[in-house]
Amino acid sequence: MAFNSMQGYNAYRDTGIKTASQGKLVVMLYEAAVKSLDEAMEKFGDDGKIAAKNIERYNACIQKTQQIINELQTSLNMDQGGQIATNLMSLYLYYNQQLMQASLKHDKKILSFIRAQLDDLCSAWRSAAATSSNGPAYNSQRMTSLNITG
Repeated sequence: MAFNSMQGYNAYRDTGIKTASQGKLVVMLYEAAVKSLDEAMEKFGDDGKIAAKNIERYNACIQKTQQIINELQTSLNMDQGGQIATNLMSLYLYYNQQLMQASLKHDKKILSFIRAQLDDLCSAWRSAAATSSNGPAYNSQRMTSLNITG
């Protein structure tokens, strides 16, 4: 089997995930969620509607975002996270509920709102991750189920 450029990229990405700090992993999740919502919003035409040929991909993008948010939820430490963890849990529940509405109603405004919120949270986590010296957070039993790339 030949080692192609995609395999090289995947190996590089996997190494980045395995060696990333906890803060960086959270940033990577937020970035993937924002990217997925961007792709979903691109499925809207100039008329504000989604063409039939794009509906399946639109829904896949929303489902991927929901999976990422679910991963963020399960990563919360409710025992040690205090009010911040409680507030984030409430936000994540709200986002998933709103994403369900956006999926059913094809509502770009909802997607845009959630995207902006996730982007703001991403920026905050990026700043926090840059100032903290967390060690690698890879847990081979936990991180194998989440695909943030596709």
